Amino acid sequence: MPEADSNRNAVIVRTSVISIAVNVLLSIFKAAIGILTSSIAITLDAVNNLSDAASGIITIIGTRLAAKSPDKKHPFGYGRIEYLSAMIISAIVLYAGVTSLVESVKKIITPETPDYSAVALIIVAVAVVVKILLGSFVKATGKKVHSDSLMNSGEDSRLDSIISASTLVAAAIYLIWGLSLEAILGIIISVIIIKSGIEMLRDTISEILGQSADPQVARAIKETVCAFPGVCGAYDLIVYDYGPSIHLASIHIEVPDTYSAEQIDELTRKIFDKVYAEHGIALTGVSVYAHASSNSRNAKAWDEITKAVMDIENVKQMHGFYMDEENKTIRFDVVISLDAKDRMAVYQRALSAAQSLYPDYSFNVVIDTDYAEV
Repeated sequence: MPEADSNRNAVIVRTSVISIAVNVLLSIFKAAIGILTSSIAITLDAVNNLSDAASGIITIIGTRLAAKSPDKKHPFGYGRIEYLSAMIISAIVLYAGVTSLVESVKKIITPETPDYSAVALIIVAVAVVVKILLGSFVKATGKKVHSDSLMNSGEDSRLDSIISASTLVAAAIYLIWGLSLEAILGIIISVIIIKSGIEMLRDTISEILGQSADPQVARAIKETVCAFPGVCGAYDLIVYDYGPSIHLASIHIEVPDTYSAEQIDELTRKIFDKVYAEHGIALTGVSVYAHASSNSRNAKAWDEITKAVMDIENVKQMHGFYMDEENKTIRFDVVISLDAKDRMAVYQRALSAAQSLYPDYSFNVVIDTDYAEV
């Protein structure tokens, strides 16, 4: 395992252990006080602390499993297990919200008079501060090491602090005006937790399904590639996510048609090294488009066809253009937006527009997608 990954995993495990220890202690104190005061809110708060402790355990297990070395069955490693553990934590948050909602509704149907004591309120107040600090620490660490599991755990802690704070508000209202609003506040907070759980679950599932690369990262990679002498353009960047610290990519570059195989080999090797050094992404392949660097007829055709094709709605880009006058062929790729209702219809319009300008030529036009959506 690379040293950077080893250090990252150590940080995740250490942060999770701290979170587990704090949440177990808080849960014990809150459960005892909740039972003594007959406070459903404090008791539910104790249960939520246990769910946070469970989240920490799941994060540790997921991190350990994700660190397994690649094998024949999974040559790209087990990094995506971290996304699965994040999904489980999201489900725990959602379950906690639903459970809290059910218990709050029961409390409205069969209300109980809470017995608030000074000790109970002080401990709850301390718990609010502790959970805010713990949640901020865990979430910040998660962002730093790119761990969805830690970020979800940190968000769970933040939600717990809101629940605890609502208990204090309910206690203040009860002591001042004699109104017991615990159940109503419990319903409101439960809805907030359920909403957060759904959002976390949605984001994690999106990562598992495979989402487009960060546009800023994609743009930066293309800029790095295009900075090399001889590279006329960089296209068709696809980033493959095999876990928070395992990213592979492929890209097309356009180089002069006068380049030899030796020159292209040297250029692509330099591109591999620089992209990995600057962005931490390993290029699995660099495909090549030929650019007619010294052909005015080719340049004129490229300009005319580009203008005609780019005027068509939902055409985002045209690249890989090459005109072979000897064999009367023209080839290029046309990038069509994923927002187009009928991408094939857009492709046919682009092809027809090009053919109308050069009817004597045969065309090899490939329908393409900008997976980075840059």
